[in-house]
Amino acid sequence: MFRTSRFQCGKKGHGFTLVEILVALFIFALLGLIGTQLVSRVTQQQGQLAERGARLTELQRAMQILKRDFMQIQNRPIRDGLGDLRPSLILADDDGLEFTRLGWRNPLRQSRSDEQRVAYLFDDANNALIRLFWPVLDRAQDSEPIQQVLLTEVDRVELLVISSDGNRFNYWPQVTAGKNGPAAAAIEMRIDAAPFGRIDRIWEVPAVQ
Repeated sequence: MFRTSRFQCGKKGHGFTLVEILVALFIFALLGLIGTQLVSRVTQQQGQLAERGARLTELQRAMQILKRDFMQIQNRPIRDGLGDLRPSLILADDDGLEFTRLGWRNPLRQSRSDEQRVAYLFDDANNALIRLFWPVLDRAQDSEPIQQVLLTEVDRVELLVISSDGNRFNYWPQVTAGKNGPAAAAIEMRIDAAPFGRIDRIWEVPAVQ
């Protein structure tokens, strides 16, 4: 009897009370909640990083296209659909920036010029920077530009021409007393694009009146 009683007492000493079980369940639940929140936060951060990376890629691509176009500007006026002469480089509030550029690739060896007429406009209705280009230089009345959305989520775009004497102009060309003014030396762009805020870029261009 004595040995049996000691054995039974030992068994009781290895058990758990209801309070201990409840505390253990509470701790496990708390750890599970913390783990779930950590996983959710990491997943959210990864999604934000992926979105930011895609946005940065879009922005870098847009800047590369702008740089390529601006650095190949040519001093080549064109005729519009009415036969009127348009300068090589035009900057106006309503029409945006329009110019002639060299280096239009022709892998299919089509019968066309390697120069291209390009324009940049800010579409404030859709918050987008738009690139236009025409299939021909000297246009017919039915010549229509081809439109490309270059950059989305844009709040503001400001384009300026920097002249050879260092002045900035929001319209171009400059005419002084019936004579041509200074040549264009660079294009400056100020753009507000989420989530990076304001971005300033200046590209040197070939001299164009």
